[in-house]
Amino acid sequence: MNRELFWFGVVGISALAVHFACVSLILVPLGAAPLLANVGAFLLAFQVSYWGHRRLTFRAHDVAHSQSAPRFFAVACLSFAVNEALYFVLLRYTPLDYRIALLIVLFAVAVLTFALSKLWAFAGAAAT
Repeated sequence: MNRELFWFGVVGISALAVHFACVSLILVPLGAAPLLANVGAFLLAFQVSYWGHRRLTFRAHDVAHSQSAPRFFAVACLSFAVNEALYFVLLRYTPLDYRIALLIVLFAVAVLTFALSKLWAFAGAAAT
């Protein structure tokens, strides 16, 4: 479990960095609204997250890609829905800068993502 938590943190921080950079350094400066930029960044960061968790965090070599990819995408979409809702609330009802609000939200959904990934997305076929 300690190894999984370590790699979950490494992969998660890598995906977070991609997500955050995409929003704050590319999309918003190019004129995208923060909530819309968040969607584009999610789709890019998903790739970092999926492949990192599959290969490093959960070492899901015995789980077919055709099983784990759609499951992890479902987990990521659920986490993103929570992310987007919390981000909306923070942007709408607090004076927080959009970057600080995004960091808070990204860390907040990490626990949900880890639990669902471990227990379902990358679990073996017996866990269906």
